[in-house]
Amino acid sequence: MEISFDNYSIAPIQLKDAWRLCNFVVANETYLKDDFPETLKENLTPTLADLFVAKKEKQFLQREEYLFTIKENTNRAIIGLVYVKELNKRPGQAELAYCIGYLFAGKGLMTEAVQHIIAWSFNTVRLEKLQIIVHESNAASIRIAEKCGFDYITILQKEHRRSNGKVVDMLLYELNKSESDPSK
Repeated sequence: MEISFDNYSIAPIQLKDAWRLCNFVVANETYLKDDFPETLKENLTPTLADLFVAKKEKQFLQREEYLFTIKENTNRAIIGLVYVKELNKRPGQAELAYCIGYLFAGKGLMTEAVQHIIAWSFNTVRLEKLQIIVHESNAASIRIAEKCGFDYITILQKEHRRSNGKVVDMLLYELNKSESDPSK
């Protein structure tokens, strides 16, 4: 499965992506450290990235968690990631998490990628509800959630540990399949 738009494509993580993923996280380390500390930590070297990608590919095949890469079609470099995760917390529900490289931020690419993953999640995985959990300081991610039709629900107290060890509150956004725009 591969979804193409403009000069970009979204596809499930594959073993051959390990080096590209390592390059992506190292280049965006400062940008990713607070919201994706585990992904960052697990991909700082090519060896770590090999292990991470093998684990994520297995989880994808076993339908435990879905990790997608967003690549620039010209050079096939990874420019972003989209997770469909936390599938086992509640039946029919999952969390979306996403990040994009600093060179590609603010261009609408992640909004389009998230819209494609929403449609895939509802139509292929047959989920009924998606959540986005975001820190209040991440205005870009909040805009993506809102543009994609997610509604603000509540503040989750002490939900996420930042790279500095501080535990912070997060905002919860949700989108129900019945309320989503099927044309996206």
